[in-house]
Order: sequence, then C-alpha cells, then structure tokens
Amino acid sequence: MNHPILPISSPSASSAMVAASPFTANAATMLIQEHHDETTRLLIDDRAVETKPFLTRASSYNSAGTAVNGSSFYQQRRRRIASDTSLPSLTMDGGCRSESVAHAASDTFLLTRLGFKLLRCLVVGYRWITRFLALGCYALLLMPGFFQVGYYYYFSSQVRRGIVYGDQPRNRLDLYLPKNSDGPKPVVAFITGGAWIIGYKAWGSLLGQQLSERDIIVACIDYRNFPQGTISDMVNDASQGVSFVCNNIAEYGGDPNRIYLMGQSAGAHIAACTLLEQAIKECGEGESTSWSVSQIKAYFGLSGGYNLFNLTDHFHGRGLYRSIFLSIMEGEQSLRRYSPEVMVQDPNLKAAVADLPPIILFHGTADYSIPPDASKSFAEALQRVGVKAESIMYEGKTHTDVFLQDPMRGGQDDMFDDIVSAIHANDPEALAKDAVAPPRKRLVPEFMLKMARAVSPF
Repeated sequence: MNHPILPISSPSASSAMVAASPFTANAATMLIQEHHDETTRLLIDDRAVETKPFLTRASSYNSAGTAVNGSSFYQQRRRRIASDTSLPSLTMDGGCRSESVAHAASDTFLLTRLGFKLLRCLVVGYRWITRFLALGCYALLLMPGFFQVGYYYYFSSQVRRGIVYGDQPRNRLDLYLPKNSDGPKPVVAFITGGAWIIGYKAWGSLLGQQLSERDIIVACIDYRNFPQGTISDMVNDASQGVSFVCNNIAEYGGDPNRIYLMGQSAGAHIAACTLLEQAIKECGEGESTSWSVSQIKAYFGLSGGYNLFNLTDHFHGRGLYRSIFLSIMEGEQSLRRYSPEVMVQDPNLKAAVADLPPIILFHGTADYSIPPDASKSFAEALQRVGVKAESIMYEGKTHTDVFLQDPMRGGQDDMFDDIVSAIHANDPEALAKDAVAPPRKRLVPEFMLKMARAVSPF
C-alpha cells in the first residue's frame, strides 16, 4: 500500500521571519515516504527569499464585487513578513543594481537546490544520469537566449520581481509590465511548469517579456513544489496568487475585467485544478472566496495533462516513477479530485462546471512528455458538458518547441500569435497594432536550436 508523502514542518516556520537578512530560513521540511519494499527519507532545508510587497494595502473580492475590511489582517501579515530587499524604485542606480545582483545570486542558489532536489526524488540511476547529461547539453545550446532573457529579468525596469502574495514559502510572483501605460491592460496570470518538482516563476520570463511587448501584463506565480508541498498545497498557492492578481492588478495598470489564467505543462494541470476548485467553492453554501471564476475571461492550457488516471503509467515509463507521482498527488484516492477531465463530467458538479470560462488548449503533436491526446480528450469532455472549449494542435512540435525553441527562434510563432489574438479579440485597436508589430528578434542561432531539439530530454 502506497502512503502519500506529506511535509512535516516546524509550526513556527510559517510565521517566524527574520528581517535582518535577505536570505532567511523559512522552514525545515522532513518528508518520509514508504513504498512496497523500500523506504526513502528526504530531508529538505527549504529557504525563501523575503521581498517587500509594492502595495501598502489591498482589497478583497466578495460576492458584491466590493472591497471588504476582512483583508486587513492579511495585509498586516503580508507587511510583517516582508523584508527590505524589494525594488525601491524604477531607476537603475547603484543600490538597485547591487540589489539585482543579490537577487541573481539568491535565485542561482535556489535553482541549484531545485536540481539536487529533483535528483534526490527521482532515484539516481543510469536513465536519470543520461537524462541530466542531455539536459545539461540542452541548456548549454540555448544559453545565448538564456543570457539575454536573464539580463532582462534582473535589470529591466519593466519587471517587478518577488511580490509577496501569501504567507507560505515561495508565495511570490513576478510582474512583467508593458512600456506603454496608456490605459488599463489585459492581464495573464501564468503558472509555470516543472513536473510538480522544479517549477519556478522565472521559467515564465521569456513569455512575460514577449507578451508585455504586445501591451499585455503577465503575472508569473510561484508555488511550493514537491517535496516541500503536495498537489493541494500547489493548488492553494496558485489560488492565492490568482486572488492577488484579481484584487490588486489595477494598481499596476491592469484591467481587472480582462484577466486570463494560463498554465504550461504541470502548471497547466495546477491552473485547471485551481479554476475548477474555485468554481466548486462558489457553488457551495457558506464558502468564503477572495476571487471569482467570473473574473477570468478565459483559460489557456499549454501542453498540459488533465486526466491523471491516463498519465500515471505514461509518466512512470518516462522516469517520473509511479510511487513518486502518487506521493505528489496525495495517493491514488486523490487522482479523481485532481483530474479536471474526470471531475467536469460528474453530474453533481454541473452547476460549477457551467460557471467555467472559455477554455483553449494548445499542444504539439510531437509532444512525448505529455501526449497531445491529453488536451484533445479534455476539450472534448468540456464540450460534452456545455463548456466553450477547443484544442489547437501544432504539427510536429514537441513539449519544448512551443514554449522555448520557437520563441527563441524569433519571427513568426503560431502559438504566440494565437494567444495574443485570443486576448485582443475584442480590441480592434490592439489587433491593428499587432498587425504592424515588428518581428521578434532571434535569440539563438538556428543550428543551435536544432541541436537542442535533438538532445532535449523532454
């Protein structure tokens, strides 16, 4: 019998913060996992970089769509845990540049730790050693693009990094703002992928940069990963992040009436679960909510999986072993709850499903990490229960083609154009600007992109 792995953390870890240092320990997490014939014990020392929110106060959403005083405790709590490491101004003076270097160093530490975390979770063997070698080669070939995107991420005045949206570790988000500030902008709340283990908000920096160039604000929401948290923690974090965007984006120039929810890979699954759970809450009696499904104009799923029953064996064959995957999803008994394709077909949830916004699913036909049938099947299930949904397939595209190689190639990008067209569909002026927008610049030479595609472990 498989027992789900659950985090055991210090009760004071979520509330005790030390403001004297920008890099302070938030929690020490002990996880114990038991399986048929082996016991795996993981000790993870998780650290979070505390940053100060840019808002002095925020409102909460209620059923009447008005601000309520109940958010005061949340705001006081958010101010207490914030440190003095947030960006003080938009100017790139010496102090700000030093602070950006500090952020870069802390993020490098975090990414290195995430890599080791993945190794410890996936049981190092021949298969994973070869895959990590392939991943190293893949990253090296795309490094020219990563350097340019990284420079933009750390030094652009249009990026607000590490905005606090909750009290848990990694409850932070990044905002990518357009240079043009003439009127409220549409907003994309984006949940990044990472196999539920190595997701990170900076993974959305390329998408954020390119969408912001089309006058679209992007909020990349970070969340706890396994083994720091399990799927319910990830969904809760994503929901809090979406709530922050819905209630506060107007202060950053966003249009609260044009918010789109998007996720990629594992992030697409988390975002879909978040949206459905919110709809279910709103249909329940006495449920308190801080945002509403009605505030989401549409959901975009990029290369996601939505039926865990169909994916468990597939992931096991690709190295995300069944025992680990079931631990992430809190056991076999939770697979149904976190399978949006299955849940939307439950007759008891008909009222909640009816409240879902339009859903568009994007997928490459050569995707072997998550088969394209995952998006097709989910779209068909949604259509059967009356939800406006469609799946768009990109012939010959892999899991990383649509999210990394094609955007780094510059020029025309079919999926990017489809997303922008959907967001600007009812804005003739924005569509006219899109028609004459300059082509995006190439970030990586073509021969390196082709080599990266060939060695990609995804």
